Amino acid sequence: MDPWLLITIILGFAMAWAIGANDAANSMSTAVGAKAITPRQAVVIAGLLEFTGAYFFGKSVTETIRKGILDPARITDPHVLIYGSASALLAATIWLIIATKFGLPVSTTHSIIGGIVGYGIVYAGLSIVNWGKMTQVVLSWILSPVVGAVMAYLVFKGLTKSIFEKENPVKSARLWSPFWIGLAFVVIGTMFYIKVLHGKDLKVGVAYYGVPVGVLVFLITYALIRLRFPISDPLIGVETIFRKVQVVTSGYVALAHGANDVANAIGPVAAVYAVATMGMTGMKVPVPRWILALGGLGIAVGVATYGYRVMETVGKKITELTNTRGFTIDFSAATVVLIASWLGMPISTTHTVVGAVIGIGLARGVKAINKAIVIDIIISWFVTVPVAALISAVIFKVLMLVG
Repeated sequence: MDPWLLITIILGFAMAWAIGANDAANSMSTAVGAKAITPRQAVVIAGLLEFTGAYFFGKSVTETIRKGILDPARITDPHVLIYGSASALLAATIWLIIATKFGLPVSTTHSIIGGIVGYGIVYAGLSIVNWGKMTQVVLSWILSPVVGAVMAYLVFKGLTKSIFEKENPVKSARLWSPFWIGLAFVVIGTMFYIKVLHGKDLKVGVAYYGVPVGVLVFLITYALIRLRFPISDPLIGVETIFRKVQVVTSGYVALAHGANDVANAIGPVAAVYAVATMGMTGMKVPVPRWILALGGLGIAVGVATYGYRVMETVGKKITELTNTRGFTIDFSAATVVLIASWLGMPISTTHTVVGAVIGIGLARGVKAINKAIVIDIIISWFVTVPVAALISAVIFKVLMLVG
């Protein structure tokens, strides 16, 4: 085996581990924060679903230069692609480990983009970077949390007014809980088609996946509420219903995350694999199944060994969460990401989830939010790309001098 291929495989696994520790933890953080499941249960569920998403639904073709950040025509030397991929992976991994240590939820996509920009600038200067794409990345820092917060605020207010603020919460819960839960699964079914199966037609996703799943879940929820809703204590009954559903919505986020973000770890590995085995440097590279499995395993191990830090920050430290609040966050984040994917808008899932958590806090008043934690998180978002770029630039320069 080519030694650089082996090195890149190891770095790809390390990056996947770091993704699991930081990004994948977001999927279960609200469920843990709302005490729907224990951290240990979250680790098992997230690990299994992240691996499943990565292995069975991960893209069979991965872009070698992530999302067109660099001009591929400018990279003609295979060694540049190999050294650059290794530098980007190592830089992103280092930054993710630092962020995770302090419990800061950052975007793994932005981390690997920063790594790619860093080595690109060292190699060919500023002109190699697609600054239009980079503007979209910066825009996502602002769009994602704001839209996530607004959506969560509105959904939570609607949920509160339709159930908890009514004179007869029991009657309102019987009517409205199935509606909200069914609506959430319309979004989840459609998201599965768009994000996991990589479908393109939103109408097909809604008609053949979203609506059938939503109606089925509506009917099941309606029957369960009729059979098991505790009349004596309706508020606890509502939270009990949403507790079970929240585990499912969080599980969906984990599955979709594994399917999509595994590319951040294995994309550079696939590029180096192609160069080492076939001498290819094209934009699109077939990804062998074993590389997908490597990424999925790394993510699962990362969740299991280090994911608790970010789970604690997102689930407990920003604002106090209940099951209905956690459900609202999952529903809002899934809806925003779905609409953004359809419109082609640059949205970060991590930033959207955190924004939704903040939105829930705002719905209860500004005092319900831990402002110090929020400020730390926002600062970490803005330094992700430049820090990863700087680390990658240094590593790439050293590799080019030594190599």
